[in-house]
Amino acid sequence: MYPERNAPALGETLPAVRSSSLITLTPLLPVALVALVALGALVAWLGHLGHGRAVLTACLRAAVQLGAVSLLITWVVSSFAAATGFILLMYGVAAFTAGRRITPGRTAWRAAVPVAAGTAPVLALLATSGVISMDAIVVIPIAGILLGGCMTATSLAGRRAVDELNHRKGEVEAALSLGFLPRDAALEICRPAAAQALVPALDQTRTVGLVTLPGAFVGMLLGGAGPIEAGIVQLVVLVALLAAEALSIVVTTDMVARGHFT
Repeated sequence: MYPERNAPALGETLPAVRSSSLITLTPLLPVALVALVALGALVAWLGHLGHGRAVLTACLRAAVQLGAVSLLITWVVSSFAAATGFILLMYGVAAFTAGRRITPGRTAWRAAVPVAAGTAPVLALLATSGVISMDAIVVIPIAGILLGGCMTATSLAGRRAVDELNHRKGEVEAALSLGFLPRDAALEICRPAAAQALVPALDQTRTVGLVTLPGAFVGMLLGGAGPIEAGIVQLVVLVALLAAEALSIVVTTDMVARGHFT
């Protein structure tokens, strides 16, 4: 049983959240959010980035999706079947999003392979070693972090590999004329570009604690954990994420070289 919390009386004003949250819930919060969305969209539009409308739709989707998850999360974590279904839903969305960035059409779903290749073994290792518990409240966020990282790594590696092969067709043909097999010739050209997809994860790991204090670390501290425990949790997350993304990038690059996304 969870301990009961004293609810405010009817008509009583909720106090601003300060000591246990990074964000203070004030009446100006909606105004600040709208201003930030407008700023991002305006800069993207004026800077000719081509994503002005995408900024608006992305923020709106984030608000709706987070609202839905907030309402459902209590039910999801209380049922093994619901938790499994929710993780599979996250996996499907991550695979589709990554695949759509690489190539349009039915072949986009092939991104499900590298996303799973990065997430599944790392999550299984963490679970079987006892590093994380099998409680849904633990597995769901860890799976979400890994899936999100593999989604980004897959889309970046795949897009860069495909573009590199398209722009350097002559070099691929030259490698083929020297006796390279088609896969090997393609890998020689696209692998260096695809490998750049690991740079964000590398930089995040290298600079943690110096440039950023990631969410897991800060969340643990706000939840009452000690600094050492919070640091260990964040280290596990970063190392696991780096391993998962590396796996996804290798599999994605190999699939591009074999022509699965072209």
